[in-house]
Amino acid sequence: MLTKDLLRVSRAGGGYRPRFADADDTAVAGRVLDAYRDAVGDDRRALSAALTALERDAPDFKLVRGFAKLVDRDATFEVRAPVEPRTARNVAFAAAEDVGVVTEGERERALADAAERLDATPDDVATSLHADRDAREVLTAVESRWGADALVAQYNISLAQTALFDATEVRVRTDDPRSLVLAIKRLGLLYEVHEVDGGVGREVVLTGPDALFRRTRRYGTRFARVLRAVVGRDEWRVEATIDDRGTERTMTLSDADPLRVPDAEPVTDVSYDSGVEREFAARFAALDLDWDLVREPDLLDAGDHLMVPDFAFDYRYADFRVYFEIMGFWTPEYVEKKLAQLDATDVELLVAVDESLGVGDEIETRDHRAIPYTGSVRVKDVVDALREFETDLEAAASDDLPNALVPDADVVALDALAESHGVPVDAIEDRAFPEHDLVGRTLVRPAVIDALRDEIEAGMALDEAEERIEQRGLTETSAVLAALEYRVEWEGLGGGVVREKT
Repeated sequence: MLTKDLLRVSRAGGGYRPRFADADDTAVAGRVLDAYRDAVGDDRRALSAALTALERDAPDFKLVRGFAKLVDRDATFEVRAPVEPRTARNVAFAAAEDVGVVTEGERERALADAAERLDATPDDVATSLHADRDAREVLTAVESRWGADALVAQYNISLAQTALFDATEVRVRTDDPRSLVLAIKRLGLLYEVHEVDGGVGREVVLTGPDALFRRTRRYGTRFARVLRAVVGRDEWRVEATIDDRGTERTMTLSDADPLRVPDAEPVTDVSYDSGVEREFAARFAALDLDWDLVREPDLLDAGDHLMVPDFAFDYRYADFRVYFEIMGFWTPEYVEKKLAQLDATDVELLVAVDESLGVGDEIETRDHRAIPYTGSVRVKDVVDALREFETDLEAAASDDLPNALVPDADVVALDALAESHGVPVDAIEDRAFPEHDLVGRTLVRPAVIDALRDEIEAGMALDEAEERIEQRGLTETSAVLAALEYRVEWEGLGGGVVREKT
């Protein structure tokens, strides 16, 4: 984005149209880049003089300043002084008080006294006095990300973003809204997705910063950054309502405009809509559950709108998904729209609702499970709700399993057997295993145990016994030894020995 004072727009006919740079301005962009490269080693005063000269010849001084604003972000300035400026000032001013500076000669004598105290020359002290002022900073390097053409492209996208900063609503028309919505959610913006008349494409509507009590720069900046997620598409159209110093105007942008993003940075740096979502995702991921948390679920039909829930839970042992929406502190109008979406959504949906909204009962009447929260969503409450689904899912999975299971392998872990049948472990634990014995959490054919009985004997070192057990594909040493009626006797720090049970 550019600063507001560099915004160039046309208000002809009551509209609001950014005055984009075109191919004719590429030469101006190149001269601005040259001015920075030529000024390396000089201070800002020399650079400012060169840019001022360019402004006189350019069609619009704001164009030069806009280009310079972008290049300046890639420029490195340093304070260069023989003596640290603050120290030079303190000592010089103290010397001036002692001398009583009025004339040029007295000034030179004060500088000489200060130089003597600092073990420097008078010229060093004079040069250092104000070297840390912005105008005296020295340009040491310019590592611009752009050539002249790319700088024009970056200027245009920055100009449009600056115009969008004052938007109160933006409507984006696209035939593939999913990635756009994900970017919007990660930027923490309020939005709706509407079906377009005729059923072709979708329109994403973003509510601007003015809708949230007062404009905030953080929200406005994120609002403008959405444009970077739009411009890269083949076909798009943006219509924005702009608050132009109290006058409402409409700005329209489309793929026909000279807008592209050179070396676009992703808008996904904001991973979650809020800290509530971030905290919930981290805590849920730390649990070992039979549900996979999906951050980017699909679009849901919700009457005349589409809805993108915050999360989805996928059950690992069946084709079953539960959606999860977190309703934080929203405007009353937005809450009403969200309730209408929930009313029209025919999926399994959990809704964590901020208790301050007071709409938990209304959500329950829409056949969705409401989970009230204050401050943060309790993972236990969500897990308890998922357990209710698990009960029915496990019962259905168990109905499809035979009463007796006969694995092909001589040795197979219960969890591996459950996974091969696509069911949780709980679903197979009560089944019969006519050809296997349960040793710990592993099914083992009796012949394997008999073979180990011949290979392991009392007095054998535990390390050797473990090696024999592992060679048979078993990992639960204690359970196997117990099945063989052995125990482990520990002999100090020397290791364990296999002994018969007494």
